[in-house]
Amino acid sequence: MNELLFGDPTVPIIFVTLFCIGLIVGSFLNVVIFRLPNQLYTRWRTEAKTLLSIKSSKESNQTDTLMWPNSKCRDCGHPIKLKHNIPVASYLMLRGNCRYCSSKISPQYPIIELLTGIILTLTVLQFGLSIDGLLAIIFSISLIALAGIDFREKLLPDQITLPLMWIGMLANTQGIFVPLIESIIGASAGYLSLWSIYWIFKLITGRDGMGYGDFKLTAALGAWLGWKMLPLIVLISSGLGALVGISAIILGLKSRNSQLPFGPFLAISGWLAMIWGDSILLWYTSLFNDF
Repeated sequence: MNELLFGDPTVPIIFVTLFCIGLIVGSFLNVVIFRLPNQLYTRWRTEAKTLLSIKSSKESNQTDTLMWPNSKCRDCGHPIKLKHNIPVASYLMLRGNCRYCSSKISPQYPIIELLTGIILTLTVLQFGLSIDGLLAIIFSISLIALAGIDFREKLLPDQITLPLMWIGMLANTQGIFVPLIESIIGASAGYLSLWSIYWIFKLITGRDGMGYGDFKLTAALGAWLGWKMLPLIVLISSGLGALVGISAIILGLKSRNSQLPFGPFLAISGWLAMIWGDSILLWYTSLFNDF
């Protein structure tokens, strides 16, 4: 498929278009990353007040949805005009400041937009313009949203992890990525592996080492990629987590007792396994064949 793509003179146009679409998708993912947790917090507060028979005013339960209202400055609340909401370009033109109150705009916005553009392009480059490619894009953008939310809030919402797991198993009823039996075993093994590590760590230390969202995300990765990829995913994510954690402590950015969300590392390793997992495993096994 890659050879066919590169043999086509329209390839540069195709990939520039894909990258621009990715920037737009990334802009929406920023909305999801910022607003979905707030929706969940509002709902949980409402449910808690109902359970405790605490009266709550209607206004206090209102929150932004993913589609409404339009984007606004998080500091001054001024609605953002369309010309100031162009992915990446507006951030650069405004020099990272709000047009109305000059407050700093989070660099998360251009980072997520650029990351989504790059990942969407690389995903299509790997899988082509096909059903496989569309499913891989769904997988990829879901991981970006989950990584962003977990990084900010230390939360992996069921509203994304559970549908992601079921979509993976449904896709593999046709064996698109792995045979269905490997997908089912992968989902089960993905959940139980981190669940077991969690309880062993808790019994030894008396502390929580990770959250249940990590179990569900690993189950979703197993559903998409099968149980054979799980050791690679856990190895890469653990290595990245250790590297970042140790570096943050050395640089004084975090203390030894600080919690580091594990979801972003699972998301990174899951995407790498989706795109280059077979090549990584082949390279790894070849190291031992030389002895």
